[in-house]
Amino acid sequence: MKIRLNSPTFRRSAALVLLLVLWESFSQLGWLDPFYAPPPSRVAKVMVSLFGDGEIWPHLEATFSAAIIGLLAGLAVGIILGFGAALMPIVAELLEPVMIVLNAIPRVILAPLFVIWLGIDLASKVALALILVAVLIFFAVYSGIKEVDQRLVERVLTLGGGRRVLIREVYVPSVTAWVMGNLKVAVGFAFTGAVVGEFVASSRGLGYLLQFAQSTYNAALTIALIVLIMAFVLVLFALSERLERRLLRWRYT
Repeated sequence: MKIRLNSPTFRRSAALVLLLVLWESFSQLGWLDPFYAPPPSRVAKVMVSLFGDGEIWPHLEATFSAAIIGLLAGLAVGIILGFGAALMPIVAELLEPVMIVLNAIPRVILAPLFVIWLGIDLASKVALALILVAVLIFFAVYSGIKEVDQRLVERVLTLGGGRRVLIREVYVPSVTAWVMGNLKVAVGFAFTGAVVGEFVASSRGLGYLLQFAQSTYNAALTIALIVLIMAFVLVLFALSERLERRLLRWRYT
């Protein structure tokens, strides 16, 4: 396979490699304090040790479970509420002010409240991830339906199409584009909810490990965990992009 030197992927990879080389070089020369900015080689050793002794797997399972369950549940709740608010004015009157308030405040501040209500186990992390994703998807669905050209709606109704045909042939394609456009953000929100919830109160998870690393001033472990979270989120980004291309292939052809 040929590597194109002018491709964005090559330029990004080259910039990342250059950053790591400079970081390692400055650390070896003593220009960076290893206590605050440990070199990449030390971060890599920490990551290898985490996987080598198997310590990381229960924490990965906890964070992934909370993030994925919260993501899927948030998508379902956001889509259902968004459709309900867009198609039924009375539902919009009740839901829209609540969603606007939730969208206006930093929703991660709800983490301690969920811990009080649901405990330090999986449920509180799922709840925080769910609320972060659901509010985002609610507005995506609500806006997607409201932005549909009313002339198209009138033509469908004129040709005898009922509410079911309108939803299937007009609203769902429009909403799919809006939801898929926000899916990457939703993935990031789901992991944010899971990790922040674990950071606040938990007995396992990547957020729990981050809290431990912070309390022990272990910068190498902190950076290793951040890199690990970023790597998994990027993998999910790639999967969501493939799903988007599959569902919206009409847009790319």
